[in-house]
Amino acid sequence: MNKLPLFVVTGASGTGKTTISSLVRKLLPDFDVFDLDIINNVDWQIAKANWLRIAYSISLSGRGTVLCGTMIPENIETADHKDKFDRIYYMNLHCNDSVREERLKARGWGENSIEDHKNFANWLVHNANTAFNPPMQITDTSELLPEEVAEQIKDWILKNWNNQLSVSQGDSCNS
Repeated sequence: MNKLPLFVVTGASGTGKTTISSLVRKLLPDFDVFDLDIINNVDWQIAKANWLRIAYSISLSGRGTVLCGTMIPENIETADHKDKFDRIYYMNLHCNDSVREERLKARGWGENSIEDHKNFANWLVHNANTAFNPPMQITDTSELLPEEVAEQIKDWILKNWNNQLSVSQGDSCNS
């Protein structure tokens, strides 16, 4: 069986990852879509490794997996199941600093935590083309409705899923 791709919708806190996960699930019934925040674990490295195990198990049935939560390549590099996927596609949900601050203050976050996530968001944007392979897609959620963001995610996933399957099928035909 060919390896399947894995899709990760990442981003700093306040960008809408949790909000869109249920919407994406409805738009992509043939994929398993998870909000990583459903598992409250003190050791995030173990939790992220476990999410890869789950996604790999799902891939054995030919289904794709979408993980919605803060995850970057360095979180995955040491995970046992990283090599079980043909490739890992990342999409960064991003919003401008004022929108992020407003959203996080509404959750009761303090200034230092908000500043940390502004810095992390800035890192994601500035490293989208170098720290991610393939380069990470960026979707700005500042002024989009959650349904619009979910639709963009669906289109991105299906485009890459279909391209990946076409390449894999072409490789098997050429063998």
